[in-house]
Amino acid sequence: MKERRGFTLVEMTIVLFIISLLILIILPNLNGQRHRAQGIHQRAMQTVVQGQVTAYLDDHPTSETITYDQLLKTGYLTRQQVAQAQQEHLKITGNEVTGG
Repeated sequence: MKERRGFTLVEMTIVLFIISLLILIILPNLNGQRHRAQGIHQRAMQTVVQGQVTAYLDDHPTSETITYDQLLKTGYLTRQQVAQAQQEHLKITGNEVTGG
Protein backbone atom coordinates (compact mmCIF):
# COMPACT_ATOMS: atom_id res chain seq x y z
CA MET A 1 0.00 0.00 0.00
CA LYS A 2 1.15 3.53 -0.79
CA GLU A 3 2.13 5.85 1.99
CA ARG A 4 0.21 9.11 1.73
CA ARG A 5 2.05 12.29 2.47
CA GLY A 6 0.22 15.48 3.23
CA PHE A 7 -0.89 17.82 5.92
CA THR A 8 -3.06 16.76 8.78
CA LEU A 9 -6.20 18.60 9.76
CA VAL A 10 -4.46 19.96 12.86
CA GLU A 11 -1.57 21.36 10.81
CA MET A 12 -3.94 23.04 8.36
CA THR A 13 -5.95 24.52 11.24
CA ILE A 14 -2.79 25.96 12.80
CA VAL A 15 -1.72 27.51 9.49
CA LEU A 16 -5.16 29.09 8.99
CA PHE A 17 -5.08 30.41 12.56
CA ILE A 18 -1.66 32.03 12.01
CA ILE A 19 -2.80 33.59 8.72
CA SER A 20 -5.91 34.95 10.46
CA LEU A 21 -3.77 36.52 13.19
CA LEU A 22 -1.52 38.16 10.61
CA ILE A 23 -4.55 39.59 8.81
CA LEU A 24 -5.91 40.96 12.08
CA ILE A 25 -2.59 42.70 12.70
CA ILE A 26 -2.08 44.07 9.17
CA LEU A 27 -5.57 45.33 8.21
CA PRO A 28 -5.94 48.03 10.88
CA ASN A 29 -2.50 49.36 9.97
CA LEU A 30 -3.42 49.56 6.27
CA ASN A 31 -6.68 51.31 7.09
CA GLY A 32 -4.84 53.86 9.23
CA GLN A 33 -2.33 54.52 6.46
CA ARG A 34 -5.17 55.03 3.97
CA HIS A 35 -6.84 57.63 6.22
CA ARG A 36 -3.52 59.38 6.74
CA ALA A 37 -2.89 59.53 2.98
CA GLN A 38 -6.37 60.94 2.38
CA GLY A 39 -5.73 63.68 4.94
CA ILE A 40 -2.43 64.58 3.31
CA HIS A 41 -4.10 64.68 -0.10
CA GLN A 42 -6.87 66.95 1.18
CA ARG A 43 -4.38 69.38 2.72
CA ALA A 44 -2.36 69.42 -0.52
CA MET A 45 -5.48 70.12 -2.57
CA GLN A 46 -6.44 72.87 -0.13
CA THR A 47 -3.00 74.44 -0.60
CA VAL A 48 -3.34 74.32 -4.40
CA VAL A 49 -6.78 75.94 -4.37
CA GLN A 50 -5.66 78.58 -1.85
CA GLY A 51 -2.69 79.40 -4.09
CA GLN A 52 -4.99 79.84 -7.07
CA VAL A 53 -7.39 82.01 -5.05
CA THR A 54 -4.46 84.22 -4.04
CA ALA A 55 -3.25 84.43 -7.65
CA TYR A 56 -6.77 85.32 -8.81
CA LEU A 57 -6.99 88.07 -6.19
CA ASP A 58 -3.62 89.45 -7.29
CA ASP A 59 -4.87 89.65 -10.89
CA HIS A 60 -8.42 90.80 -10.01
CA PRO A 61 -8.11 92.97 -6.87
CA THR A 62 -11.67 94.32 -7.13
CA SER A 63 -13.26 90.86 -6.76
CA GLU A 64 -15.19 90.43 -3.55
CA THR A 65 -16.27 86.80 -3.73
CA ILE A 66 -14.52 84.00 -5.52
CA THR A 67 -16.16 80.80 -6.70
CA TYR A 68 -14.92 77.62 -8.30
CA ASP A 69 -16.75 78.66 -11.48
CA GLN A 70 -14.73 81.89 -11.67
CA LEU A 71 -11.46 80.03 -11.14
CA LEU A 72 -12.46 77.49 -13.79
CA LYS A 73 -13.60 80.04 -16.39
CA THR A 74 -10.48 82.15 -15.99
CA GLY A 75 -8.14 79.16 -16.19
CA TYR A 76 -6.84 79.17 -12.64
CA LEU A 77 -8.17 75.65 -12.02
CA THR A 78 -8.97 72.75 -14.33
CA ARG A 79 -12.26 70.85 -14.29
CA GLN A 80 -10.46 67.93 -12.68
CA GLN A 81 -9.08 70.14 -9.91
CA VAL A 82 -12.51 71.67 -9.25
CA ALA A 83 -14.12 68.22 -9.13
CA GLN A 84 -11.43 66.94 -6.77
CA ALA A 85 -11.72 69.99 -4.50
CA GLN A 86 -15.49 69.57 -4.31
CA GLN A 87 -15.09 65.86 -3.63
CA GLU A 88 -12.76 66.77 -0.76
CA HIS A 89 -15.49 69.18 0.51
CA LEU A 90 -13.23 72.21 0.20
CA LYS A 91 -15.12 75.50 0.35
CA ILE A 92 -14.06 78.99 -0.60
CA THR A 93 -15.25 81.35 2.13
CA GLY A 94 -14.29 84.94 1.50
CA ASN A 95 -10.70 84.65 0.36
CA GLU A 96 -9.89 81.52 2.36
CA VAL A 97 -10.18 77.86 1.42
CA THR A 98 -11.50 75.72 4.25
CA GLY A 99 -11.56 71.95 4.52
CA GLY A 100 -14.67 69.93 5.10
